[in-house]
Amino acid sequence: MNVEVIIVLVALVGMLAALIMDKMRPGMILFSVVVLFLCTGILSPKEMLEGFSNKGMITVAMLFLVSEGIRQSGALTQVIKKLLPQEKTSVFKAQIRMLPSIAFISAFLNNTPVVVIFAPIIKRWASSVKLPATYFLIPLSYVTILGGICTLIGTSTNLVVHSMIQEAGLKGFSMFELGKVGVFIAIAGIIYLFLFSSKLLPSDRPETSGNEEEEQNSTLHLVEAVIGPRFPGINKRVGDFNFKRHYGAEIKELRRSGHTYTDLGNIRFREGDTLVVLTDDSFIRTWGESSVFLMLANGKDYEPAGKKKRWFALILLLIMIIGATIGELPAIQRLLPEGIKLDMFFFVSITTVIMAWTKIFPPQKYTKYISWDILITIACAFAISKAMENSGVADLLASYIIGLSHSHGPYVLLAAMFIITNIFTELITNNAAAALSFPLALSISQQLGVSPMPFFVVICMAASASFSTPIGYQTNLIVQGIGNYKFTDFVRIGLPLNIITFLISVFVIPQIWSF
Repeated sequence: MNVEVIIVLVALVGMLAALIMDKMRPGMILFSVVVLFLCTGILSPKEMLEGFSNKGMITVAMLFLVSEGIRQSGALTQVIKKLLPQEKTSVFKAQIRMLPSIAFISAFLNNTPVVVIFAPIIKRWASSVKLPATYFLIPLSYVTILGGICTLIGTSTNLVVHSMIQEAGLKGFSMFELGKVGVFIAIAGIIYLFLFSSKLLPSDRPETSGNEEEEQNSTLHLVEAVIGPRFPGINKRVGDFNFKRHYGAEIKELRRSGHTYTDLGNIRFREGDTLVVLTDDSFIRTWGESSVFLMLANGKDYEPAGKKKRWFALILLLIMIIGATIGELPAIQRLLPEGIKLDMFFFVSITTVIMAWTKIFPPQKYTKYISWDILITIACAFAISKAMENSGVADLLASYIIGLSHSHGPYVLLAAMFIITNIFTELITNNAAAALSFPLALSISQQLGVSPMPFFVVICMAASASFSTPIGYQTNLIVQGIGNYKFTDFVRIGLPLNIITFLISVFVIPQIWSF
């Protein structure tokens, strides 16, 4: 074992520990590791920077803007209102109407804006029809994940793995290729939620916030605010952070993991906490488009945009999806001049520019709508993957995993790759999990002399299947606060869904992508 292997292994263990303990934002942790590899000569400056100019990473950035344009057009608000039954109904009937449609929407849009818009509307609707909101909010997050695994653009992880495949000199995924297995997983997951969500989820958790102060002062009302990564008070005591001076609002309670705290002095703020604050209408106007809070909800509807704007935004989205799908067809590619490729990057670039110039999203604020930490995480993920290859760590770990399988063949190794990636994604982030797993998958397939494609597909499925903890996926964090769920609620309903995803992936993937 040479010095480079030791450095990379120690750095990866330290990176995992820092990510699990949430010492910094994931992007900065991964960037620190990449700089260490640069200083030790494991990565060249060119290799370190390649991820920052990667087409997949830039596509993810522009998809944030497209999703924001759809959100601001009001199209999603109108969709969820039509999906929710207004008369008295049952949990099962309501879920039948909601869950498949939401999964379909999230196959083409970023999950976070879908959950941010739908969650407060669903919670308010559930209260009006006398149904527990807790039966709908975790399923909402889960179906956005299930929908996302069905297309290339459904989740950033798919685009990351797609770009890594192309970097390795192989043909990446087409728009709907992952749907060959993703649709089976999504259908099975939705059926599971239909049958078991009302049995495994709590029937409601009481909220202590009263309306007395609202009634005394009609200009004030309660707002739920889910703390985001850029909230300056994270890890500070509530008593030591002057929230009212910063935001003009008074904290009435803090919700975390199913517990509600009203004696707040010594409680420390954490990302994902839900604050119930008393404030006026200016609070949401001021902070609604910032990344200080993941979500703000005040019991009122979003202001609807004009019908023309909604339809124009939806038509642009449709053209983008159809254009990228048709543009990948060999017959179309043969007709194009050399140098022009009608792929997702081409069409998402055009869509973003049109949305900006037609002011579907405010072009002056476009940087606010991009999750820069996710982009830095993705860019650094490419460099870490390269370092694992350069140092020989990928080959070493692959040989070890193959040795553990005792020559049982690629099926056992495929299952092992799913389990490894899935554990990573539950503990750290989905993109970092894919980055660590990809070079292992490539090396395992090379050492076995089989096609790497089944291993790449299983990474996509496993990295997105974050159901058992609220920390693995941002949408889980959002619904945890607004639904007042405990950590164990996610384990109880999410672990069987992880197992369902595992079984379908291991059995179906080799039938479609042969070894």
